[in-house]
Amino acid sequence: MAEQARLIDGKKFMWDGEEYEGEKEAKAAQKQYEENGFEVEMCRDDDGKVLLYTRRVVTEIVLE
Repeated sequence: MAEQARLIDGKKFMWDGEEYEGEKEAKAAQKQYEENGFEVEMCRDDDGKVLLYTRRVVTEIVLE
């Protein structure tokens, strides 16, 4: 099982919970995350599966 969180370049990324068989599937999911404002890093685990780690920076806090 993959690490839930990973530090990449000093930034905390969270695993999206999916193990992708290949880069094609992972890149499609990566594109969706990026369209929704996430930063995405692609990694491989020990079994060769592709993992996506995502993060989103809070740019606005709304208080009611």
